Amino acid sequence: MGRTLAISNRKGGSGKTSSAVNIAAQLAAQGQRVLLVDMDTQSHCAPGLGIKVQRNSPTLHGFMAGHHALADAVLKTQWTGLDLIAGDPLFDHGSGIGGEDTLRRALSDEGIQAQYDMVVLDTPPSLDGLLMNALCASDRVLVPFVPHFLAGEGVRQLARVLFRIASRGSNDNLRLLGFLPVMLDSRIVQHRNVMQGLATQFGPTRLLPGIRNDIRMVEAFAAGKPLIAHSPASRAAADYQNAVRDLLERWK
Repeated sequence: MGRTLAISNRKGGSGKTSSAVNIAAQLAAQGQRVLLVDMDTQSHCAPGLGIKVQRNSPTLHGFMAGHHALADAVLKTQWTGLDLIAGDPLFDHGSGIGGEDTLRRALSDEGIQAQYDMVVLDTPPSLDGLLMNALCASDRVLVPFVPHFLAGEGVRQLARVLFRIASRGSNDNLRLLGFLPVMLDSRIVQHRNVMQGLATQFGPTRLLPGIRNDIRMVEAFAAGKPLIAHSPASRAAADYQNAVRDLLERWK
């Protein structure tokens, strides 16, 4: 049975999608079978992998709305070992999506999770049924964040959601894996201060190696490729490789 990792932050613009795409691609490059699931209605994982989703195609949100099976939405990418379930930017967040265990049951009952070593969920920032489904289906949560003065609030909001899930027994296996700083520049005092603040609040062992600011990240997304394919020698690609190694070592 494969493991499930949620990439999550209650604050938008925190590097969730770029981290989800590049972590999934790094895992696949290491020989793992990986399924990337785009639960955010911005639906940027598909263009980040060079995939154009046709109108009315099966998607994660179509499944959540009850229109088709989850397995119907699985797409092959051009990278060996990496599959995608795309999101739907036209999905109405007010639509019925069933209970909080809808995704978890589908991953198991449809035999999807058994086909992969890792399922990576790119979660929405909104506190709704989509986020709750993602967290109820996951084993671990990785929190990417941009180290500026609002970063701590997004992290604290997510921590409250994790506590809510744990306290009511919705997912007893869920654990916080750590925090991943992105667009990091250690020369900036504010970046150092935010990092120190999170280390003080949650413990220094919770911080993963950071992803340095790198224009290659933007260029790779524009080219529809993960960094490991577009700019494998870039510093951001090296940083994601280090982050993946670290998160696998931390996974207990």
